[in-house]
Amino acid sequence: MFNDISFANSWALLLLLLLPILFYWYWKNKNRISPNINYSSFEMFGEVPKSLKERLAHLPAILRILALAFFIVAFARPQTFSSGENILTEGIDIAMVLDISGSMLAEDFKPNRLEAAKKVIDDFVKGRTTDKIGLVIFSGESFTQCPLTIDYVVLSNLLKDIYSGMIEDGTAIGNAIANGVNRLKDSKSKSKVLILLTDGVNNAGEIDPITAAQIAQNFGIRIYTVGVGTIGQAPYPFNTPFGKRYQMVPVEIDETLLKQISGITGGKYFRATNNRKLVEIYNEIDKLEKTRVEITSYRHAKELYFGWALSGLFLVLLEFGLSRTFLRKLP
Repeated sequence: MFNDISFANSWALLLLLLLPILFYWYWKNKNRISPNINYSSFEMFGEVPKSLKERLAHLPAILRILALAFFIVAFARPQTFSSGENILTEGIDIAMVLDISGSMLAEDFKPNRLEAAKKVIDDFVKGRTTDKIGLVIFSGESFTQCPLTIDYVVLSNLLKDIYSGMIEDGTAIGNAIANGVNRLKDSKSKSKVLILLTDGVNNAGEIDPITAAQIAQNFGIRIYTVGVGTIGQAPYPFNTPFGKRYQMVPVEIDETLLKQISGITGGKYFRATNNRKLVEIYNEIDKLEKTRVEITSYRHAKELYFGWALSGLFLVLLEFGLSRTFLRKLP
């Protein structure tokens, strides 16, 4: 009965301990309270059954004590509380820019760089709540795989559909940044972020990466760059008439360029050399770019004493009515 209920005057409940004492006093003194008639013998009444009025003789006293219990609970002011939160969010718009060139199939990451990056990006997206996120892919060219959206299920499905070879091979970093900027430039969000992941050197496209970074800066877009690839050489799969063969190929990442791009826009450059490091990088970016959430908590009390007081009053009236009518004592 009292689950999720608190009492404003909880000390008043101690008065309930007096009720068993009161009932005991009544029971010990009931014969003094009721009028007595002296008989020389009770044998003549031995076979006479008790009437309903006799059986209910103590009901008024019981009703009075119960009414007192209800009044004590009402005085203790039982309450329930409803609570909630008013949430104000300052959303972040994020463009995920992913390199899908042939070199992303190198297997220094498991199962390869591209699939490792897709998995980490998918986890990153699932960790957001109110931010709009878009997906841009590039190799020799660049296009938007998914515009800015808060439908993360759609975004996740489109991410899964990505594979190396969808577009002409190469690494057009400038075009990729420009495409991401185009997604973000008209955003009304107070924070606009572009996360670029690549494993190569800019060797394609019509737009210079530094120029693209300067355009991003003009639109207030911050760029985080991530270079993926082990140090030295990485195993790369080749299909031959005799099946898949591996050849060690040099890892070439233009870190100087990626640092310049992030520096121009106020972002940061990261280097991932294995799956674990890649996960850590996206976790760090996730912490750096969290949506600002202002929460105002509220708590409303609902008073329940009225029902208890009304029940006590009903018992008092019932006891009064019975005592003056059906259970009236003879003078």
